[in-house]
Amino acid sequence: AQYYTDYIFSPVRRIAQASKAGHGTNIIAGVSVGLESTGLPVICTGLSICTAYHLGNAALPGGGLFGTSVATMGMLSSAVYVLAMDTFGPIADNAGGIVEMSEQPETVRDITDRLDAVGNVTKAATKGYSIGSAGLACFLLFSAFMDVVHEASDLPFNSVDFAVPEVFVGGLFGGMLVFVFSGAACSAVGSCAADVVEEVRRQFHDKPGIIDGTDKPDYARCVSIVAKAALGEMRYPAALALGFPLAVGFVFRVIGAVQGKPLLGPMVLAGLLMGSTSTGMLLSLFLNNAGGAWDNAKKYIETGKHGGKGSEAHKAAVTGDTVGDPFKDTAGPSLHVLIKLLSTVSLVIGPLLVSGSSEGN
Repeated sequence: AQYYTDYIFSPVRRIAQASKAGHGTNIIAGVSVGLESTGLPVICTGLSICTAYHLGNAALPGGGLFGTSVATMGMLSSAVYVLAMDTFGPIADNAGGIVEMSEQPETVRDITDRLDAVGNVTKAATKGYSIGSAGLACFLLFSAFMDVVHEASDLPFNSVDFAVPEVFVGGLFGGMLVFVFSGAACSAVGSCAADVVEEVRRQFHDKPGIIDGTDKPDYARCVSIVAKAALGEMRYPAALALGFPLAVGFVFRVIGAVQGKPLLGPMVLAGLLMGSTSTGMLLSLFLNNAGGAWDNAKKYIETGKHGGKGSEAHKAAVTGDTVGDPFKDTAGPSLHVLIKLLSTVSLVIGPLLVSGSSEGN
């Protein structure tokens, strides 16, 4: 995460360089950096799961899940350190805002800008930690889901066959759910931002003295708009995350009963979990790292590179930072919650998805 989001390394500088050619090239460069950044974390997560599982098997007969559980707890043991790294970013960001509003000297703002850039790196690292631990946890929850279905049905349920068309469709549904959920989260940010912009314009119109400091803006109104949107706009994504696995599971439970496949509902839901977990990890890494890289590309230009503040490159970098904010602060962090929530809901409803048919699965 540090390599792809810190402006001392080439990826962020590549975005800053692309900003000289305009807004579009800034966006293209940021997207490419975000896509590249998914490689190494996924490889490390995969190696961690396999290593922990096989070490557990080597230590205890059938102890693979125990080994993975220990690895997951090992990651969680550093939660305090990760929490400190995560809170550093918002603290530095707000300090910069206070410095700017209180009209401190430019040298003070330069210091807080550098701290803010470091905070973007620490936030990207902690979000990567979160999605990595979510991947390990979802692997355990997936195994628990298969166990409870086996106990409820008294039928073997040790693997998921993606050659079954319905299971493959479940995997597609899982990947689709991640993208639709992310789209809803980004859309919520966009609509809320538009409301705030309209409110700011209204206040500038009604109180022209705000610009020269003779009038005070109505901060409470803007805070109220954002707080209301933060709660209200999340109703659809929350309903989607809770309702979609229920709908898929029970629809295919009925289809399985008709086809004489009592485990079709759980099998399709297992495919959905596998698709959503793998897609969610990748998309979360992309969103978090691309957003951090865009933000720090702007910070890098503000240090005086490529024309500095007010240049055309800086204007393009501001566009990239605006696109990156809902990526790294809303959609990206919410995906590790989504994939764990899907696994938990599936674990709870798993026994209910076994159809009444006594024929083989």
